[in-house]
Amino acid sequence: MNAAELRDKTPDQLRDELANLKKEAFNLRFQQATGQLENTARMRKVRRDAARVKTILNEKAAAAAAEA
Repeated sequence: MNAAELRDKTPDQLRDELANLKKEAFNLRFQQATGQLENTARMRKVRRDAARVKTILNEKAAAAAAEA
């Protein structure tokens, strides 16, 4: 997922995406704790995608505040 794709989404869609990423991160942490995680790089990707979504949400909020 790249930033250009995220910028095309609405804030509601971004919040849903963030919630899904947080659930996935939780599940990955649980798998790691139980020794079932095979692809450890996935944790990093999910964490970075969540940060990317948060950044885009903050950009959209700042733009909306500047317009008002």
